[in-house]
Amino acid sequence: MAVSSTPMNLTQAAHVGISVSDLDASIAFYRALTGRDPIVADETMRSVPFGGTQGLPNAELRYATFNLDNIGIDLIQFQDPVGTPTHGAANRPGSMHLCFEVEDFDAVHRRMEEAGYGFLGDDYTFVAGEVTPDEALGTQVAYFNDPDGTNLEIIRPRGGFAN
Repeated sequence: MAVSSTPMNLTQAAHVGISVSDLDASIAFYRALTGRDPIVADETMRSVPFGGTQGLPNAELRYATFNLDNIGIDLIQFQDPVGTPTHGAANRPGSMHLCFEVEDFDAVHRRMEEAGYGFLGDDYTFVAGEVTPDEALGTQVAYFNDPDGTNLEIIRPRGGFAN
């Protein structure tokens, strides 16, 4: 698809939508992860026109919304048509990840391990020779998945907590 280079100036995110297979299980996961209750817990929608906006013949779904300090997370369980899992490995084009910034990386990482979050590998601190620019040196990251395999990350930028 060829896209014009004319700037559209989309500079503020409102929310990220994540398709899930079991809304109730995902609500429990994201409630534990964020420490917040959803502002919408079990809304439904049935609409052929809305489905068309997403390239689907129909949209029958349940959804929930969590509001964080700087972005919303919409969890969407399509009931018709039901989708198939993407198995969104980090290196697959079209995959995405959602990153949570933390102030005390080591404490959060430890608490998550103790709570049973399965990290995909060891935590990592960016080092010289592996990353540019140098401003990224010292940044700490760790990756994990939600119940449907959505890639998630915790990060502590080199300079510390940005918020």
